[in-house]
Amino acid sequence: MEHISSYIPVFGSLVNGLAAFTGALLGLLIHSRLPERVTAISFQALGLFTFIAGTSMALSSNNMLIMVFSIVAGSITGELAGIDQKINSISRHHPTSGNENGSTSFHEACVIASLLYCGGSMGILGAIEEGLGGFPNLLMAKSMLDGIASIALASSLGPGVVLAAGIMFLFQGSITLFADSIQDLLTQPIIDEISGVGGLMLIGIALSLLEIKRIRIMNMLPSLIIAFILGAIFLN
Repeated sequence: MEHISSYIPVFGSLVNGLAAFTGALLGLLIHSRLPERVTAISFQALGLFTFIAGTSMALSSNNMLIMVFSIVAGSITGELAGIDQKINSISRHHPTSGNENGSTSFHEACVIASLLYCGGSMGILGAIEEGLGGFPNLLMAKSMLDGIASIALASSLGPGVVLAAGIMFLFQGSITLFADSIQDLLTQPIIDEISGVGGLMLIGIALSLLEIKRIRIMNMLPSLIIAFILGAIFLN
């Protein structure tokens, strides 16, 4: 496998993306065969998992001020730009998926899965590892985890998870291709702050999945960019 990877610049990300894509297809097949009550309880279980995963990621932040400023400033930016409303208008023809109330749409499922796939440091560090000439050991391990997770995600959330697998491939593949240029920018402290903000967003998603509070997570997406910028300024 190491011999094959030397001929494919983004081999690790490709394997990771295919694993997530295959798992998502299996999840969709399972979803179509599940009774509605089973889908509903699995949806709630996924909400609990998302809450724990988000909490774990949020605790990775070591700078509370960067996290708070990023999530607040990013949310205001997204709200003023109307990101959630614009994405909703684009994807309004996609069928809803998830619980019995259809409260999770195609694009929301895509964002949930994308944050889970890309929000941690494993994918970023693995992509940099491959980009600097090493064998993508981290991405191989992540492929197994994401393949299994995709089955559960797609069986609960629906087809948006399939698109998230492609987004993950593009995200990690881009990091691999430009690893030489960005390795000094994507240091562990910066990755931790980005993951921390992503964790807060996952907690918000969990509250929506559990029908506790509907939060416009799409409008918080600029927070990830702001966390990167602040981390690059103050932590490097």
